[in-house]
Amino acid sequence: MAKPFAFITLILGLWTQTLSAAAAPKIVLAHGALNARIAPLWIAHEQKFLAKYGVDSTVILVRQIQIMVSGLGTGEIDLALTSGSTLLGAAAGGLDAKMIAALNAKVTYDLVAARAIKTPKDLRGKRFGIQAFGGGLWMGAMLGLESLGLDPQRDNINVFQVGDQSVIAQALEAGSIDAAALDGVFSRKLKQKGFNILAEFSQSNIPTIGLGLIAKNIFIREHADTLEGTLKGLSESVAFILSPKYKPVVLKTIMQHLRISDPVTAEEGYQDLINGLERKLVPSIDGLRNTQRLLKPRNAKLETIKIEELIDDRIVRRLEESGFISRLQATYGTK
Repeated sequence: MAKPFAFITLILGLWTQTLSAAAAPKIVLAHGALNARIAPLWIAHEQKFLAKYGVDSTVILVRQIQIMVSGLGTGEIDLALTSGSTLLGAAAGGLDAKMIAALNAKVTYDLVAARAIKTPKDLRGKRFGIQAFGGGLWMGAMLGLESLGLDPQRDNINVFQVGDQSVIAQALEAGSIDAAALDGVFSRKLKQKGFNILAEFSQSNIPTIGLGLIAKNIFIREHADTLEGTLKGLSESVAFILSPKYKPVVLKTIMQHLRISDPVTAEEGYQDLINGLERKLVPSIDGLRNTQRLLKPRNAKLETIKIEELIDDRIVRRLEESGFISRLQATYGTK
């Protein structure tokens, strides 16, 4: 009788292992910014889209880029939603990682200037505010100025690190700086106060990567199903956000996470979100090349990095080619 009992025990053990293997994998997703553009990640988690596709997610805010990159390196963070410049800096530092998707693939800031500044040429010799050298806002501002034929060094545009966008807007209003690139939520308020919008970079289609999803190569190799579930969840979140029917839910999510009570401010954040949202989540190689080009003078190690080797878009392209994304958008009545 021992043999049948041993056989049953073995079968039960294998069944238990199968159940364990089938359980939703737990992953940690980190983001470093705190603005309306993070909404696809919040909604994918809170509306259970990630769980729908078999992913048990924990979403955390990590404000310091160095800590985020370190967390990716140690495996404490599985996926990071951050800028292309973060990926390049991490790769130059030896992190073996790739970008697997992108939420933003073009510059969407407005160029805002003091009342006395009427044209982009008037910025020569003026003070320009940014958040941090090498950051996403700096990147978008420099690419935007470049599209207007301006070069800060040649044109003596003095670039200052001021703080986040709310601090930059205050500095512009106080006269501490003369111009800045800002999201519409800030630029529209300044325009109402008489400041000038010299350019809307969203109309220029300037490639960049403001927010992309980054993972270590070992995670990509060993957790392909988890990554596909994550990207399906994010794709449904994007369709949900772009659906007029669910706009009230999106606004509520933005207000809760940004701790704002003013519906007008939430609406402006929503407009910034949909204005720059990448429908198909495909990372822009040209956007990452732009980032590399601007960062190379600050980091010589970037010279040898091959941009194509930093992007792994196989899953998002497969979702697009299979019709998965178009079916989602049709289901949600996405604009």
